[in-house]
Amino acid sequence: MSSRVPAKGLRRRGVAMATTRRVFLKAAGLGAAALVADASAMAKPAAKRPPNILWITCEDMSPNLGCYGDSFAVSPNLDRFASQGVRFTNAYGITGVCAPNRSCLITGVWPSTLGSHDMRSRTRLPSNIKCFSEYLRDSGYYCTNRSKTDYNFPVPKKAWDESSGKAHWRKRKDGQPFFAVFNMTITHESRCRGKPKDAARFDPAKVPIPPFHPDTLAVRQNWANYYENIATMDRQAGAILQQLKEDGLADDTIVFFFSDHGAGMPGVKKWVWEGGLHVPLMVRFPDKYARWLPGKAGGVSDRMVSFVDFAPTVLSLAGVKIPGHMQGRAFLGPKAGEARQYIFAIRDRMAERYDTIRVVRDKQFQYIRNFMPHLTWSQYTSYTEQMPTMQVWRKLAGEGKLNAVQARYFQPTKTLEELYDTSRDPHQIKNLAGMAKYKPVIERMRRELRAWMQKTHDLGLLPEYEMHRRSAGSTPYQLAHDKKKHPQERLMAAADAANAMDAKKLPQLLKLLDDADAAVRWWAAVGLTALGKEAAPAAGALERAMEDDNPLVQVAAADAMCNLGKHDKALPVLIRGLQDKTPFIRLRAINVLDRIGDRARPALPQIRKAKMKGIFPADFLNRMTQYVPGKFSATR
Repeated sequence: MSSRVPAKGLRRRGVAMATTRRVFLKAAGLGAAALVADASAMAKPAAKRPPNILWITCEDMSPNLGCYGDSFAVSPNLDRFASQGVRFTNAYGITGVCAPNRSCLITGVWPSTLGSHDMRSRTRLPSNIKCFSEYLRDSGYYCTNRSKTDYNFPVPKKAWDESSGKAHWRKRKDGQPFFAVFNMTITHESRCRGKPKDAARFDPAKVPIPPFHPDTLAVRQNWANYYENIATMDRQAGAILQQLKEDGLADDTIVFFFSDHGAGMPGVKKWVWEGGLHVPLMVRFPDKYARWLPGKAGGVSDRMVSFVDFAPTVLSLAGVKIPGHMQGRAFLGPKAGEARQYIFAIRDRMAERYDTIRVVRDKQFQYIRNFMPHLTWSQYTSYTEQMPTMQVWRKLAGEGKLNAVQARYFQPTKTLEELYDTSRDPHQIKNLAGMAKYKPVIERMRRELRAWMQKTHDLGLLPEYEMHRRSAGSTPYQLAHDKKKHPQERLMAAADAANAMDAKKLPQLLKLLDDADAAVRWWAAVGLTALGKEAAPAAGALERAMEDDNPLVQVAAADAMCNLGKHDKALPVLIRGLQDKTPFIRLRAINVLDRIGDRARPALPQIRKAKMKGIFPADFLNRMTQYVPGKFSATR
């Protein structure tokens, strides 16, 4: 769809016809109870109809707007919008990439509970979980989406009255309340490459860049493009707001503006540091609904808000019952709950690369637990590598020309835990996790994170292959709640042992390698891989594990054997993995082959043949079948 939305040119339907309360309720099928306002909170007479609700969203943008204190940004329309509503300073996505975030926004359920946590993937919804727009439609709302979905599950037929590049509130029946989404793509990562289409007004020499990026002209131009696109997006947002005004609907419509995650730049997008999660969020209330405004118009709220809270919040504002399965809490409207103390975030398979990271933060500290600490932050992902900044960053890393802050991203391993004081260290440069002074903070955050994982039945420690295999005939959501098929406590214990990267854990890992549950055995093999040469006493057990009845365990054991220098024994197992019937095992195998470098050369014919057709992650597998052979060609 075009991201440009003209202020004029579409047929106007005019101001909604006034109706009596009784006639409207009969026509729209809304229960009277849904419209009853909290008398104690009413500063003005109750509105006679539920509000229209408009989401103006953009992609890949951190709070780089004038109203958020960014003096380099040019955003007059959104700055004016902020002066008319409330600006949230602690709004966060649940990951640094779009699809899992959108899954969460539309359902009010964590992707790690739904099985939609990998980027990109396909999950299945159980019958009791719907897109929140379906509940709105059932209560009489006209719901449109223009036009991105990207939910990691097929869009239900009843989710939208229309979802297309032409969807608009103007197509509804007269007097019908609407919920409309207008998504602007101009700020997307892909639009920051090269030179901006509009006349550039942002001088690369003056553009602010984060300290973890190398200070080069290419990087500065990349960031200048980003700001240029924000300025264009601001004009587009202004055009949508103007349409609302022209249609005489501004006084009947609650308007949200937010982005789907942080800036689309390397080391920001796809990551769960502050930059990837923190988003701008502003909400404007017309006078008739001002009783729900948290403070005065033009004010600021430091309330912590998560994307999982958006679905119940819209239902609260619309007077629609919030389903019990929703895991967020409304932060506006008559059903607004207590303010959050903590925000949680996730990172799982990111395109071609597997990883598992969990995050908890309060208003001051962010805690990160890396469940794959033996893997580098800088794993190659094809889409990110197209960005000029990434190309320069990786090149300078290879030449040893980065300072310590810039080079951290390319360290061969991650730390098990990260802790940052984001109030003092917004770019998260100094990891406080090893400092005795912050031990109480670390312990508190560990407890909160573990409790959240348990409460939400987090599927992140169950490998993608096993999640789909075990949920056959039902859904991943149902699997998440099945303690036998999803032994979460045992998986956590196995992950803890694997993540220690401590040779003293070797006896425990060997015992886990014989566990009855394949996912536990897999974590044991991952732990032995992480030990590297120190896993030498486990060579015999790993050789047997390469013949495990589960291909996931086979590939992980082969990975560990490669670290022990036994590539001759591991290669046949990895080649067998490339021929598995699922893309999940093939992708795991090709990731190992990529990591072992020149030793993988004998597998090149099978790598090229490992392509598959079908849903994700087959597409990412296919990218790897091109990338890995290309590496060898480049070294000849």
